[in-house]
Amino acid sequence: MKTLITGASGLVGSALVAQLRQSGHEVVRLVRRPSAEGDAFAWDPRNGTMDDRAFDGVEGVVHLAGAPIAAQRWTDQVKQEILVSRVQGTRTLAEAVARLPQPPRVLISASGVGFYGSCGDEVVNEERPAGSGFLAEVAQQWEQATVPASAAGIRVVTMRLGVILSPAGGALPRMLLPFRFGAGGPVGSGNQFMSWITLDDVVSSVQAMLEKDALVGPVNMVAPEPVTSREFARTLGRVLHRPSLLPLPSFAIRLLMGEMGEELLLASTRAIPDKLLASGYAFHHPDLVQALGALLDRR
Repeated sequence: MKTLITGASGLVGSALVAQLRQSGHEVVRLVRRPSAEGDAFAWDPRNGTMDDRAFDGVEGVVHLAGAPIAAQRWTDQVKQEILVSRVQGTRTLAEAVARLPQPPRVLISASGVGFYGSCGDEVVNEERPAGSGFLAEVAQQWEQATVPASAAGIRVVTMRLGVILSPAGGALPRMLLPFRFGAGGPVGSGNQFMSWITLDDVVSSVQAMLEKDALVGPVNMVAPEPVTSREFARTLGRVLHRPSLLPLPSFAIRLLMGEMGEELLLASTRAIPDKLLASGYAFHHPDLVQALGALLDRR
């Protein structure tokens, strides 16, 4: 299968490109500044332009591009960049594939479990309506931007991603630092749920989405066993043989990070991957103890 990927240089994109090529897929990339490499084609999602040659023979499109969510404190300008980069890029891509004389069979577009907002202890699957908050609003508009593709008869999958765990980048390396100095512990009350997934399972489940027509619409990209912040800290401490007794207080998070801390660290999302499990997908890392043990053994 020939697959086109945006955001191919990021944590997920680079791992996905490597895995697909290893599995025999032909991969091409949409990038802002193409080099001399023959697998890269230019696009500018802001003004809606792209090199249509990128779509020649493409059967699947995976859209991962977007401004980082946790790179800096959320100002109005940063929030606008987070929203616009996702919505405009997705709409540009969806409209482009919709007008092709031979469109791809599937468009897989990133989203997030932030779609559900903060849900306390409630277990949420893909049927739950959108919640409230900035991330919920971003996710709703992000997913809505794929409509031109689905209206053209293309199978569209929106990946509601949880916290991606990998020693190569993302959240996990930042979580490790306080534990290494014996100062690790739960975030806030420790009672909020965290929906997580390993990078290995993200890549493998994207490959399943490319191949399985039954996977369509929103799909929770999370492990089957979400945990509380307290459980995560306890497990990480056990794997690292470090204490996990020092909490990071909620007031400090709100003071230092504002709205970003409230939504990224203190919100509670207990999402489960109903659609992935129903499709027969078998997780590489279904539980946190096994996942962290495997990931941290690779360092």
